[in-house]
Amino acid sequence: MSKYDPYEHWNIRIEEDGSCTRLISVPKIPATSDEAEAAQANESVVTKDVTLNPDKKTWIRIFRPAKLPANDQTVARLPILIYLHGGGWLMFNIDDVMVHMNCAQFCESLPAIMLSVDYRLAPESRLPTQYDDVLDSLTWLKNNSTTEPWIKDYGDMSRVYLYGVSNGGNIAFHTALRALDVDLSPLRLSGIVLNQPMFGGKYRTKSELKYATDQLLPLPALDAMWELTLPKGTDRDHRYCNPMAEGVRDKVGRLGRCLVIGFGGDPMVDRQQEFVQMLVRAGVRVEARFDDVGFHGVDLVDPRRASVVINLVREFI
Repeated sequence: MSKYDPYEHWNIRIEEDGSCTRLISVPKIPATSDEAEAAQANESVVTKDVTLNPDKKTWIRIFRPAKLPANDQTVARLPILIYLHGGGWLMFNIDDVMVHMNCAQFCESLPAIMLSVDYRLAPESRLPTQYDDVLDSLTWLKNNSTTEPWIKDYGDMSRVYLYGVSNGGNIAFHTALRALDVDLSPLRLSGIVLNQPMFGGKYRTKSELKYATDQLLPLPALDAMWELTLPKGTDRDHRYCNPMAEGVRDKVGRLGRCLVIGFGGDPMVDRQQEFVQMLVRAGVRVEARFDDVGFHGVDLVDPRRASVVINLVREFI
């Protein structure tokens, strides 16, 4: 019987220098900021890429609806969502087809201005690098609110939200905690949306044991992912992984509104529900929307579930 290889599950190879070779080639989608070109191609959104930090090689893709809603013949101000993709910390970039298309769907359906952040990946860049990169994106938004035309002309800086899916939900939570200590005005962080947030811990929950051999996130693969992502020398009870750890709960009560979305077939669903209970105890205004049916990432492959998630986010904002 062959030994289970979690790296093979993630389709990666860890090199001797600690870097990661990603063995899956994902189709890319270029930005299309030319509005005439987008209209001719019947595109529902237009996009442009901007550099976030050239030294860190981070960047942002901005999405806006091709057809802008109007009130009394003036363009309506749109909420701004900072979009944080999934991929288990190890995979994907914001120009990958499924990340781009999911963000475009949110942009059109809400509608909203979307800033998709290409944060650095583990294991080359371990936590808290990703939190730093996303906080950089909030600072970029603050500094460019009057110079970036799509933000200046169409965005509402009083309605900025962090939206994260899977490990992106983890990033949204920890970045929101960091943002409490930073002056981001005129930007106002109005809430965070955590779609199936990725949390862990050393003890095994009932849902982790029940779905230990889950096709997408089996326990050995999850353990290996955290080993590649957390700071070296730490374990899964580190506060970046376990939000119930000391040093996190102290600040949680200062968070604004939160929406947490989960599905009953996700190995992490028990942790997500524990997380919601922690938020409630801390006095956070939290909406929890859990569906008993569904697995981790179901909304990325099931159009009906994708519509449900978008509707939940629309109601929240």
